[in-house]
Amino acid sequence: MKRLLLILPLAACTDQPSHIPNPLFLPAQAVSSTVQNARYDARRARVERHVTANFVAIIGEITAGGGPLLSTAMELAWIPAPKRPAITRLLAEDITLYHNDAEALVVALMVHGA
Repeated sequence: MKRLLLILPLAACTDQPSHIPNPLFLPAQAVSSTVQNARYDARRARVERHVTANFVAIIGEITAGGGPLLSTAMELAWIPAPKRPAITRLLAEDITLYHNDAEALVVALMVHGA
């Protein structure tokens, strides 16, 4: 019985693909996930503060095709510079979604961020 208990944790150790994670890595994965979530939450909070504080001006810049406040929002959301013109056009096409909803704009920016 003792031998079975010693072998049981190793049962998850295989070189074959599996949907069951290796239990030995779970603590490290939990810490990693916590750190990643904290970083994302902090970045999202910065984007949300900026968008909320400058919402009307950012909507105007989206309609105009860009501007410094929109660029700052995209930078805070980690949207790569080469993608920003295309994202600006997408936001402009869907401006009715964002016109009265700062939260929807924050979500859109975060979705396109790195």
